[in-house]
Amino acid sequence: MMLSDVMEDYLKVIYQLERDRDERIRTSEIADDLDVTSPTVTSMVEKLEERGLLDREKYNGVTLTQEGETVAIEVVRHHRLLEAYLAEHLDYDWAEVHEEADRLEHYISENFEERLAAALGDPDVDPHGSPIPGADLEAPCSRPGESVGEFKAGDTVVVEEVADDDPDVLSYLADRGVEPDVELEILERAPFGMITARAAGSDRTISLPEDVAAHVRVRRPIDVDR
Repeated sequence: MMLSDVMEDYLKVIYQLERDRDERIRTSEIADDLDVTSPTVTSMVEKLEERGLLDREKYNGVTLTQEGETVAIEVVRHHRLLEAYLAEHLDYDWAEVHEEADRLEHYISENFEERLAAALGDPDVDPHGSPIPGADLEAPCSRPGESVGEFKAGDTVVVEEVADDDPDVLSYLADRGVEPDVELEILERAPFGMITARAAGSDRTISLPEDVAAHVRVRRPIDVDR
């Protein structure tokens, strides 16, 4: 099935929105994510529905069909493998890889994808901690962790995943050492949303404004879970 780059982008966005929760996605959410108008989304949704790639219920939003999800997962796999390769082998900063991968994800062949994965040692996650789907194109079992903003002073958390779509936020976090697998102690939650934290083994405090904290997904350390 030949799909345009734009169609694949829509499927990828819907897949990523669905990954956060088990409910239908409203066209207004898709419009916000892609920075397009609602009528534009409605028109594309109709085309994707005609191709059997999504299911639409009027006033209740859309959800991907199995075929639509498979296409989306393949695009996501391409994207995250490319991000990993750019960061690991071409010395790209993690704030730069997203846009480059966005440009390339639609154009690589299955053979190139296989060689890319082999060159990287078939990694489980990309540089931002996001799971890379396997070659079987099954959806990753893991769900994103909770926002760091959900935790309170005194909690200890481990950074699991950082949203990759804002280079300024990624640069801000990188400058402060906030990246996957880093353990953070929440020191303070200010009433206006600012979070103050400290990385394990460091005396340096880290300020995370509310809009930045929203990009950081965390989990409790395993010993705390127990």
